[in-house]
Amino acid sequence: MIKLHTLKVGILTLCFSALLGACASSGDSPTGTTSEVQEIQTQLLGDMPLPAASKIVGSDSLIIGRGDSWVGRVTLSGVQTPTDIYAFFQSEYPRAGWTTVSAVKSKTSTLVFTKGDRTASVELSEGSFLGPKTIIIITSSPKNANVVAPSKK
Repeated sequence: MIKLHTLKVGILTLCFSALLGACASSGDSPTGTTSEVQEIQTQLLGDMPLPAASKIVGSDSLIIGRGDSWVGRVTLSGVQTPTDIYAFFQSEYPRAGWTTVSAVKSKTSTLVFTKGDRTASVELSEGSFLGPKTIIIITSSPKNANVVAPSKK
């Protein structure tokens, strides 16, 4: 028969090990100094300002091209609250020359911007307890991409 004290110690050890494992880095984010990471993100995403200390989650992103003409979807982990990051996008994108098309603040917030012949949609959602505070998803595409309407059958 297992002693109650031994069982409690075993459970606590298991929980502690799980917490340490959850805190380990997944290797998705670039490593290096903050300025090196920001430079890489700027090279990839061009003139799209990003919230301070946000990092690209490579396994959830698809970036085709680079600089001011990239298309695709990039997922970032943010260290600020969704409300703070929403305010960042509302203030900083217009300063960078982007025009706000729509902005909806809710549990999952959505902002849509245009600049020249490009459109960017930003989706913000709350992160997990042990992960980033905010998950940021930016989708970039040409504004006048060929859209095929569904046909009636």
